[in-house]
Amino acid sequence: MTVSPTGLGPRLSFLTPAYRTEAYLADTISSVLAQTSPAWELVVVDNGNSDEIASIVTSFAAEDPRVRLVRQENRGYAGGVMAAAAVARGDWFCVLDSDDGVMPEFTATLLDFLDGHPTVDAVGCDAYMVLDGDAQPSRRSYLQSFDCSPPAADGDVLTLEQVLAGRVPYYTGAIRKQVWQAVGGYEDGVESDVLIWLRLARDFDVRLLPERLGRCRVREQSLSRDPARIEDFESSMIRTFEAFAQQSCDPRHLAIAQARVRRLRYHQDLRRARWAFLSGDIPAARRFAHDARAQRATLRVAAVVVLLKLSPRLLTRVHPIKQQLAWGAHRTRQRVLRWGSDGRLRAGPHSGSDGPQRRRQLRQWQRTGVGL
Repeated sequence: MTVSPTGLGPRLSFLTPAYRTEAYLADTISSVLAQTSPAWELVVVDNGNSDEIASIVTSFAAEDPRVRLVRQENRGYAGGVMAAAAVARGDWFCVLDSDDGVMPEFTATLLDFLDGHPTVDAVGCDAYMVLDGDAQPSRRSYLQSFDCSPPAADGDVLTLEQVLAGRVPYYTGAIRKQVWQAVGGYEDGVESDVLIWLRLARDFDVRLLPERLGRCRVREQSLSRDPARIEDFESSMIRTFEAFAQQSCDPRHLAIAQARVRRLRYHQDLRRARWAFLSGDIPAARRFAHDARAQRATLRVAAVVVLLKLSPRLLTRVHPIKQQLAWGAHRTRQRVLRWGSDGRLRAGPHSGSDGPQRRRQLRQWQRTGVGL
């Protein structure tokens, strides 16, 4: 094993809390085992004393001692991350959810960059977005899904103003152990993956790589598919940005955070309008559309407001067509791209099957697709 310069252990520690992800955990561990650099360890926290999760981890650990298991009662997501951090031996900490993954070159790319930039305290990256059941990526990356473009240059400095404006790196980045401890790691009750990047960008030298080095799984049961959880997540994001900006006591930071919050509320109101429209509550859909226009006066929301006012029946016919077109574009992308057995992205035909699964996913797409 490649060890740290101190000779005391691995250079990079993946911190993985696992709770009710038995169906995905083996794939996550396999993505770490496929790393082209061996300078890592993986600490999986069985965050709820699941015998099945423990069995999965121990089966991998029997073959590779770099995989380690910690068991505890469920202490929440942040509690699971911090339990892993408490025993991690690496010089760099990387949070990795138990249903996501990393590309084979993740460790090598980050460590090579950090070795070439010894004063850097943390480095983030972009990630592929993978719809559960497809195993192929969507066209938009993680950063693009939040209306952010990846950095133009390798290792661009990530400023606090950029993070406040919404350029939050994919949560799986490398953070120096001492810096992780200085910013307090993860906390309960907030969006810790956002808050930690805010604190890092405020106080330390943080860089952002353009490469898509992670694999973010969008699960049917995940936050992005559950209306109530979407509402909770967005509200938590808004609180996180507002609270941090207030604490900074800098008017510039407050103005930037307020613009980001308006954008979040705009998308939140549009989503509420869509849900109300699909459930047949046209008055509520109109009200939410007007609220969205109050946050951001875009052509898109203006068109929605007009159609809801003048011809909701026309919108009823247009919406399924729009979602069919969006689904067709998505499936075309999947037929061009596929994942190889080594975890790498390759060109080739779509390996999935159509039929019932496709129809089921199409119905999901129509219910949850972006926009009216």
